[in-house]
Amino acid sequence: MNTEVTVLYFAKSTELTGIKSETIKVPSELTTLELWQQLVSRHPRLSAVREFVVFAWRLTRSNSEMADKDPRDLVKLTHDKLSVEAVSELATCPSCGAISIFIGTTRNSFEEKKVVHLEYEAYVPMVTSELLKIYADIRAKWPTIRHICVHHRLGVVPVTDASVIIGISSPHRGDSLEAVRYCIDNLKATVPIWKKEVYEEEESCWKENKECHWTGQS
Repeated sequence: MNTEVTVLYFAKSTELTGIKSETIKVPSELTTLELWQQLVSRHPRLSAVREFVVFAWRLTRSNSEMADKDPRDLVKLTHDKLSVEAVSELATCPSCGAISIFIGTTRNSFEEKKVVHLEYEAYVPMVTSELLKIYADIRAKWPTIRHICVHHRLGVVPVTDASVIIGISSPHRGDSLEAVRYCIDNLKATVPIWKKEVYEEEESCWKENKECHWTGQS
């Protein structure tokens, strides 16, 4: 028996296939390897990126289901400019004496190459799902954490603009400071957000994140 599967392509895979998505019919019981083989048969150029491919599945729990709960777990991905004030306000809690903030910005150079801007691309449901897993880990490690908020920008992010802002509140500063570090480190390691560096004089490049847990895996 066959079933229809919608395949979404991101980053380098979009460039190699020339499409953002397609719906294909596959056997109902299909391994990841078998699916990959089918995709390569349709788009042979994909074989060049096999070791960097990550398969992601749809989220089963939406952020909107979490938004009205206290403590709050908040995720936002947007093409608009990020606001530190907005994240800080969402993380504010009357019982907390600390709100720790991390801001990741676009720098103007990489290995002596001048960076014009960055471009971010993501599958939003999967990003939300992975971030909620990180939030759960944070709450297990630091039970006093109150609100957690991550805003990540998509699309073009100019030099000095923020690409990610994290705000976490706790009664005392130690827990929120440690939790913010844990959050950004694990976001870099596990959350499927792709980044392209656009240079002034050289060809742009999709950057491999060396912190990703799948780096080096085939």
